[in-house]
Amino acid sequence: MTDEDYILDVSGLSGPDEPARPTGAARGRPFISMYFECCNVYQRIYRNPDATAYVGFCPRCGRKVVARIGPEGVSARFFRAR
Repeated sequence: MTDEDYILDVSGLSGPDEPARPTGAARGRPFISMYFECCNVYQRIYRNPDATAYVGFCPRCGRKVVARIGPEGVSARFFRAR
């Protein structure tokens, strides 16, 4: 069949003998877990490109949250947004 609509590139997929390629946080993209009390949901928020803060939004109402990164910070990975 020569119709281009039926051509699928699967070169990036791992086969049975290849290990799966890590994605997202498994590749090292830093994140923290945020509990949004406004909508009773959890969401990962990721570090900004400048590495000065973690920035994210509530997945339901869109409320923005910023957690600054600094030398006097904490090592916790789970937080609450009120």
